[in-house]
Amino acid sequence: MLKEILQSQVVKNFIPTRKAMSRKGDNGKVLVIGGNYLYHGAPILSSIAALRTGSDLVYTCVPKINVMATRAFSPNLIVVPLVDVKLTRGSVQKLLGIIPKNLDSATIGMGLGIQDREALKILVHSLLDRAVGLSLDASSLVPEILPEIKDKKVIVTPHTGEFQRLFGELPPTAIKQRTGMVEKHAKENGVTILLKGPTDIVSDGKQTYLNPKNIAAMTVGGTGDVLSGVVAAMLAKNKNPVQAASAAVFVNGKAGYLAQKKYGLHIMATDLLDFIPYSMKPFDRVK
Repeated sequence: MLKEILQSQVVKNFIPTRKAMSRKGDNGKVLVIGGNYLYHGAPILSSIAALRTGSDLVYTCVPKINVMATRAFSPNLIVVPLVDVKLTRGSVQKLLGIIPKNLDSATIGMGLGIQDREALKILVHSLLDRAVGLSLDASSLVPEILPEIKDKKVIVTPHTGEFQRLFGELPPTAIKQRTGMVEKHAKENGVTILLKGPTDIVSDGKQTYLNPKNIAAMTVGGTGDVLSGVVAAMLAKNKNPVQAASAAVFVNGKAGYLAQKKYGLHIMATDLLDFIPYSMKPFDRVK
């Protein structure tokens, strides 16, 4: 099995060149679904991150109680109301009738309240039927979803606790054993796993990439939401999940490094948003 440490020259191959004659939408149409009455900021962080990573259009779907706050945060966001406070079958059916048919990717779960896990399964199944590249995070990482995404080129982005909830095993601390567990579950479930940590591990069971960042300041809440947006943006450009996820953790980690370099151990997740362009700029190519 291929194992490789992520470096700039590797990541460069995972980020496509932008076409000089491209038009609005050609560089990524992304859907972000998240938020609840308490965690209204999570989908905002993901959405701005996707835009900063280079997506042309980002549709931010949040419960209707969060719509005003989300719209007020940035005029760059296209906000789509979710009719219920939590994800329900009814809200999913209405959402599927509103969102564009030609989305490139979607990320689901950041701060999202899920009332009915069947609703989540319907949503995931419907987006995959539309050939939308899919990334799942946070509350969408439940065992019931694994049969829906098996062998469908989906990315899951758990931290240690979410990994245990999803796969039933707690990842060990030692990197060799930790990597082996990620590879095993990726292969068994036909999914790309991005296990977040001091060293991020990305594997589809065939290829594995390690991103040793060890950035102490990135324990602050919201950095994982930023990563979800970067993953979705990368997946909109590159339909190879392990490459998209690997590029995302590298760029997100570099943004965290630059934020910590400026602010020390006092960063906020919004600081990463400011540094994503600087992390992406070395990979900018137009032809």
